[in-house]
Amino acid sequence: MKAEQQSLFELHPAPWEEDDAREQFVATLVFATGPAQVFDYLVPPGLRDRIVAGQRVRAPFGKGDRLVTGYCVRLENRLAGNRRLKPLDSIIDDRSLLSPAMLRLTEWMADYYLCAWGQVLEAVVPAGVRGQAGTRQTQFVSLPNHVAARLASLKFTPIQKRILDVLAGQTAPVAIGHLARAARCTPASIHTLHKKGLLVFQSRRVDAGELDALPAHPREEHLTLNADQQRALAAILSGLESRKHQTVLVHGVTGSGKTEVYIQAIQEVLRFGRQAIVLVPEISLTPQTEARFRSRFGDVALLHSHLTDAQRRRHWEQIADGRVSLVVGARSAIFAPTPNLGIIVLDEEHESSFKQDSAPRYNARDVALERARAEKIPLVLGSATPSLESWQRAQSGQFRLISLPSRVNDRPLPSVATIDLRNAYRDRRSRGAISRQLYLAMDATLKDEGQIILLLNRRGYSTHIQCPACGMVLECPHCAIALTHHWQQQIALCHYCDYQVKAPAVCPECSFEGIRYAGFGTQRLEAEVRARFPQHTCLRMDTDAMQKPGSHAAAFDRFRAGEVRILVGTQMIAKGLDFPNVTLVGVINADTALHLPDFRAAERTFQLVTQVAGRTGRGDRGGRVLVQTFSPDHPAIAAAVRHDYDAFAAVELPIRESLGYPPFGSMVRLVVRGPAEVTTGQFADEVARLLRTTLDKAQCTARILGPAPAPIAKLRGHFRFQIQIQASDGPSLRQAVRTATTELKPPAEVLWMADIDPLDML
Repeated sequence: MKAEQQSLFELHPAPWEEDDAREQFVATLVFATGPAQVFDYLVPPGLRDRIVAGQRVRAPFGKGDRLVTGYCVRLENRLAGNRRLKPLDSIIDDRSLLSPAMLRLTEWMADYYLCAWGQVLEAVVPAGVRGQAGTRQTQFVSLPNHVAARLASLKFTPIQKRILDVLAGQTAPVAIGHLARAARCTPASIHTLHKKGLLVFQSRRVDAGELDALPAHPREEHLTLNADQQRALAAILSGLESRKHQTVLVHGVTGSGKTEVYIQAIQEVLRFGRQAIVLVPEISLTPQTEARFRSRFGDVALLHSHLTDAQRRRHWEQIADGRVSLVVGARSAIFAPTPNLGIIVLDEEHESSFKQDSAPRYNARDVALERARAEKIPLVLGSATPSLESWQRAQSGQFRLISLPSRVNDRPLPSVATIDLRNAYRDRRSRGAISRQLYLAMDATLKDEGQIILLLNRRGYSTHIQCPACGMVLECPHCAIALTHHWQQQIALCHYCDYQVKAPAVCPECSFEGIRYAGFGTQRLEAEVRARFPQHTCLRMDTDAMQKPGSHAAAFDRFRAGEVRILVGTQMIAKGLDFPNVTLVGVINADTALHLPDFRAAERTFQLVTQVAGRTGRGDRGGRVLVQTFSPDHPAIAAAVRHDYDAFAAVELPIRESLGYPPFGSMVRLVVRGPAEVTTGQFADEVARLLRTTLDKAQCTARILGPAPAPIAKLRGHFRFQIQIQASDGPSLRQAVRTATTELKPPAEVLWMADIDPLDML
């Protein structure tokens, strides 16, 4: 193809002098910022042999021909028209950053999530790859053949002869620094030979450091599967053998051996020289998952946000070159540049952390489904508490449902009991986070040499600060939300914008000295545990405590070794972890998310309680779970206590269907925000009016709620209004929203965003 292009364009006049019927070699570009549409550019003769789709290029843009960076998404020969095309300026990348399959996937994402294609491309290609992190520009030196043939007849100084002798024995160019050390000379001597035309210099970027050393893991053999696991594996392998896409939903109770099924399916994929991607929801799960897979497969490439840019680039290049066959990571790992992908596994597929909360607002589960369909490979979704969207798809036959109803080795599920906090509150003997029943269970567990996990999905020490005299609640001046007290720093902190003030000793408004610090966060729970069990080591895991790279792995290593007896934390400790010596799990307050203004509140509560309950009873000693709640009779909590997903779905799905909520309809959430409440509200009204008009013209039956103030009405200094649109026809709904918002021109400082299939309703 390149040769044909060269002969076609060689020695031809400039494009505006050519006959209109002659072909041009045209590059279609997408810009990372600026206009959302695509632009065509002429590929000049000097770049035709180097350019490929997926590279970044520099191109003149606008009336001033300012050079901007764009992604080449398409190359084609095209008949010259009347419109003169500007020529590309230069190529940035030595290699393509995006395969044709990934370009198609990103174009689908831009269309589905109603965002600019360039915005998606910037999200897919890591910043470390774009910036070539961990590399440096290095000069390489080589000896031309015609000079090598004349070395014996030329006269050189001893230093020059050493330089030439070293180069004569090389089969590839040598870095100038390495050459200087090998020849025991300075770079100046090498440059002197270059000036005489005896050496050839070339410059390219090279890795500034060695690849990260991979920790050694003893190779382990496959475990023996039980009958349920064998059926699950057979279902996955049938898709591999047919070379057709299928999505398998593995619904297995906690401890049922889902990971071993994934491992043996991946082993089969790798046996045929293909690659696999495994996604996990939390960074805290990545070290354990990485270690598990390395013990079976050796080298594993990691992709998650705690890597440095240089580390991410190195792993990315290993994957793209096919040097690593298995990729493990969080949400963004779905974009791993695998040239020969054979399977995608999404563990804990129900997790909301698979949804990106900034543009492009994609859900990795749905992107994985689209990628697997396009590449005709299996997608495996696994969970003890599947999302109702995936469950309904399985019930309707879109996904293949495989059940693992029992734990491995027929271990029983832990017994779960509720503690009615209403009774504990009336009792008044304890005002702490730990009820008397839970305290006694913890004491017995510690005496029996067991370990304990305590879940409280609230950070900080006290969740709000209030004056009982005047009723003042200390709120963030930028957000409509109470500040959280953090004991160690003695500050009141906003968890949304990071605003902080010194924790007040008296009421800031009426100077009352009995200001009240109320509510429990993980810091306060940790302090209570240390006070009531001073002889035992307690460790807290939340985003405040786990900020340093490697902190998750170090914490879990201490807990696994038995150095830590009581682990306190937020939802990051609630899923996917396997500690056989944990014999008691306590849920401090199961109601923290139950009554939020979000139609998924009950589902999230059921999932969280069920998942954390599954952290115990994984060893021979068994385990128990105590759930503290003010709502013991709520269907979500009652079903979680019985480990009964079917019962929960049977109650929740009819409610969703009657209201047209997912999975029985599609939803788009628009949020308008700005510093002036009236102006922002008026623009939100205008957006809603445009939406209604567009939907009517498109004859798309939809339900529009709002605009209304968002549940968090003010955030980071901006007032927020939201519009919720629901329809049974998802494609028509998205098209109508795109049409209505294409020409939107908000007032100064007013911004808006569209969230497709939203998970966060606050």
